[in-house]
Amino acid sequence: MNRPKSAQFGVGQVVLHKLFNYRGVIYDVDPVFMLSDEWYRQMAKSNPPRDEPWYRVLVDNATHETYVAERNLEPDADPEDPVRHPLLDAYFSGFEDDHYLPRDRGN
Repeated sequence: MNRPKSAQFGVGQVVLHKLFNYRGVIYDVDPVFMLSDEWYRQMAKSNPPRDEPWYRVLVDNATHETYVAERNLEPDADPEDPVRHPLLDAYFSGFEDDHYLPRDRGN
């Protein structure tokens, strides 16, 4: 899994959102919050730290994705249960051991 130095989770890891109880797979990691101040005010109601990692997650059994602070995620207890999302094949080439394999996206 590709994991920035300070990030607890990596690309391809199956996670569970602690507050909203949905599962998904991480497809990108930002070392710090990277969206707008307006988005943060409207969406990040629990005021998670901006200076810690944030994750882009494909939500299982849905068509949307989310942007989630690290403190709101935990490893999924059953990572081998497949994640179902229409963009899964765009980001991942398969599943091995307990994580999805990132697709080589070139430059």
